[in-house]
Amino acid sequence: MTVRLARTHRLAAILLLGFASGLPLALTGQAMQAWLTTDGVDLATIGFLGLVGIPYTFKFLWAPLMDRFEPPLLGRRRGWLVVSQLALAGVLAWMSRLAPGAQPLLFAQAAVLVAFLSASQDVVVDAYRTDLVGDTPEQGLGASLHVFGYRMAMILSGGIALIWADQWQSWPRVYLLMAAVMVVAAVVSLVFVPAVSSQSRPLASSPRQELLGFLAMLVGVAAGWLLARQGLMLLGLDPADDNKWIQLLFVLAEIACALPLAWWAARKARFETLNRSLESFFTVKGAGAFLVLIVLYKLGDAFAGSLTTPFLIKGMGFTQAEVGIANKLIGIWLTVLGALAGGALMLRLSLYRALLIFGVLQLVSNAGFLALAHLGRGAWGSFWLPAFDWHFIALREPAQLDGLLLAVVAGENISGGMGTVAFVGLLMSLCNKHFSATHYALLSALAAVGRIYVSPLAGVLSLAIGWPAFFVLSIVLAVPGVVMVWRMRERLLALAPPTGAQR
Repeated sequence: MTVRLARTHRLAAILLLGFASGLPLALTGQAMQAWLTTDGVDLATIGFLGLVGIPYTFKFLWAPLMDRFEPPLLGRRRGWLVVSQLALAGVLAWMSRLAPGAQPLLFAQAAVLVAFLSASQDVVVDAYRTDLVGDTPEQGLGASLHVFGYRMAMILSGGIALIWADQWQSWPRVYLLMAAVMVVAAVVSLVFVPAVSSQSRPLASSPRQELLGFLAMLVGVAAGWLLARQGLMLLGLDPADDNKWIQLLFVLAEIACALPLAWWAARKARFETLNRSLESFFTVKGAGAFLVLIVLYKLGDAFAGSLTTPFLIKGMGFTQAEVGIANKLIGIWLTVLGALAGGALMLRLSLYRALLIFGVLQLVSNAGFLALAHLGRGAWGSFWLPAFDWHFIALREPAQLDGLLLAVVAGENISGGMGTVAFVGLLMSLCNKHFSATHYALLSALAAVGRIYVSPLAGVLSLAIGWPAFFVLSIVLAVPGVVMVWRMRERLLALAPPTGAQR
């Protein structure tokens, strides 16, 4: 009975922290864009403010500090959770007092700070989940509950928040409410989340040397970025060129130059938490192959998903209402269903089999978009969704839904949710508990390569080759990830948590 209660306690904590982790994302994305639009901010400024999300892609730079230092009295994981969540609440409350149209620079600074604190919270939540269930049979279920909580929070802050803002005629009131939710999250973190095992202890090293090493690493990043940028400009290239290939070249060159210089500076300045963390990871047999697998596994899914909305609206002629209902109202719930189903299946499947089966399903789901591009709207008929009013969300008028569109969205979201759960399980399995914050931040940043950097390439190719060929290419790009899983089956089986039920 005590064991069952402890297990329930752990999983409930993962669910609640998944919700806290997902809540701020839309507040610097979809919800913020809606606020900017209603406040009369011009489209150019709105587009520029999309850059406030950059901290999510570089959270691995400060993750070592969160692995090394421990806030007094609260413990390392719980302490950073409470600190980041209370800080988020404070900045969101401050943001609610700003007028983006009248104070664009101050508003942008507040939004960047929200993104930085949200990315920091993600670092701790991922590390905490890894410390708690990363090498146990609960790994898959823990990953699915995290995804479930994360998606529920996105529905609240990215969907229901828009309805509240419309009903209340006040975005500041919505952001103040979200600040209150983060205060509740901090209280939950303080009094409810269980302590992690004693294996998760910070590295014994000089605090002063760690901070100096961190600063040296930042100097290395800045130097690499500047060298790459100036080098390409000396060749006559312009980073502001309208040519998307040139823009992509600048991004890749800056990253390729900044990361080695940052690593060199960190080693020279003895940034021990980062250095020991990297050494720890690369002692894992096949570490390089795992890095390749992490990049490839969701690549085809990310490539197809990068232009799903433009394809459905511009390419297929669906209305915004149809796409919104299918993708946001129905699709996100199907993703949750896929995540829960994936977690349940991972209680019976090994990590290898889960990655293989769910990877194949992701590949097949891209074929649904190819079928839609060939067959067109109306191929499977349509039906009417009646109007409803649930108070917190409503559909004022009946809406028509295309049968094939709904089937394609269902397949993509369910398989994507299942694949995400297996993928999160893989990342947790590769983390050493001494450096779980740094390891997970590094691996998840690498996993974001496909999601972030295929978008400009996808836009260029969709115009050049057309939609059917574009989705054929997305299927082709999904194949190497599945092949990598099959080729690495022995190493993946060796990562499986100890349980006799898995096969």
